[in-house]
Amino acid sequence: MLTRRIALTGLATATASLAMPAIRRASAAPEGMRVKNFEHLGHSNQGDHPDGVQVMINRKTAYIGGMFNDGISVVDATDPRQPRFVEFVAQPKNTRSHHLQVHDDLLFAVNGADPWAMQQVSQVADYYSANLADNMRSRVDFTSGLRIYDISNPAKMREASFFQMPGFGLHRMWYVGGQYLYASAHLPGYRDHILAVIDVSDIAKPRIAATWALPGMRADEDAPAWFKGHRVALHHMIVKEGMGYAAWRDGGYSIHDMHDPTSPKFLSHVNYAEMIGPDGKPLSPGASHTPMPLPGRKLMLGVEEATSANCAWGMSPIHVVDVSNPLAPNRIGTLPLPSEEDFCHKGASFGPHNVHENRPGTFQSETIIFATMHNAGLRVYDLTDAANAHEIAAFVPPPPDRVVDPRPGLDVKVCQSCDVFVEADGTTYVTDTNGGINILAYKGPSA
Repeated sequence: MLTRRIALTGLATATASLAMPAIRRASAAPEGMRVKNFEHLGHSNQGDHPDGVQVMINRKTAYIGGMFNDGISVVDATDPRQPRFVEFVAQPKNTRSHHLQVHDDLLFAVNGADPWAMQQVSQVADYYSANLADNMRSRVDFTSGLRIYDISNPAKMREASFFQMPGFGLHRMWYVGGQYLYASAHLPGYRDHILAVIDVSDIAKPRIAATWALPGMRADEDAPAWFKGHRVALHHMIVKEGMGYAAWRDGGYSIHDMHDPTSPKFLSHVNYAEMIGPDGKPLSPGASHTPMPLPGRKLMLGVEEATSANCAWGMSPIHVVDVSNPLAPNRIGTLPLPSEEDFCHKGASFGPHNVHENRPGTFQSETIIFATMHNAGLRVYDLTDAANAHEIAAFVPPPPDRVVDPRPGLDVKVCQSCDVFVEADGTTYVTDTNGGINILAYKGPSA
């Protein structure tokens, strides 16, 4: 199978009803912006920290993890037309907190090594085609663990505790209340991030309750031959209704029985990057990012992250997978990629990054799917017919004022829509790795 390095060199759950916000008539969209079945409400450059990854909303306040700025930006969105920057909460030097979870006035932030700030990697291919332990060879100070904040006062985050963990730190998490938080963690003895189930029942004293890794990820065992030239690492796991769905970057997806979180039970594994389609090419270039379950329909969306510039590593899809038999997942289709212009040659990355993850208390639907597409902005799909999804709404922000992304090939002045969070009333927040956060009102599909 083609590795990234070789490719680079060769080049029916019902939709939740919407109570739409009371909003004034839309003003003219900024130049370069395209809007379909959304209304653009407001924008913030996050206090001149415009590089956003994951965004969480609590008490009409947006908390945005930084991609390169090693901190968390806080934006008051009480008036979505005039979002107000509140504060920037810096993390320790060389430490990213780009992924966050919020629940019940608590914010959980990852702390982990920032490979770009530490200059441990110089090319995008290095980061995505080798395990973390091989990339992070030089000793540079950073902080690793789980940082917990009290955000009951939106005007001022207060650190409640810090759970220091060995290794290179956390990547992404899933927490929607209860005793356990599910984290992607690099721990000593492993080549890269694995699953760590963290007991947070006492936020002053979190503890690791369980771990799980794909075979071959331990440093003291032989890695399968297909690991070479690939990065096999947990991106994150989403747990719903006692089932865990995990994405392992180039390692594909696994499904687990998580009714007892302290003892994850492996059920199945599938890797579309190892499967050949009817055109003779792999079904995916790899980089499995988000395992989004739709439990009411016994489906899973497998979001493959687009990680290369100008589609150099091929097109990254969003798989639609039948998981009615969790022992034998069956891919039944993909979501259509935007095609109204030549996005592959627009600059930087084109293709999926993430989807709205149907967190409790947010917009809930198993037929309406919000997905960020890097330089093609945000797209919304109708998945009523799981094998034949179609686009019903779109938002493409204008180019950023400046580029802060230091990665070669991705340092291009085009939008790079990164993550999306949708409130129950349809208010939509979209981050960008260069362009700050945009706030929208979802208007529903065209009549």
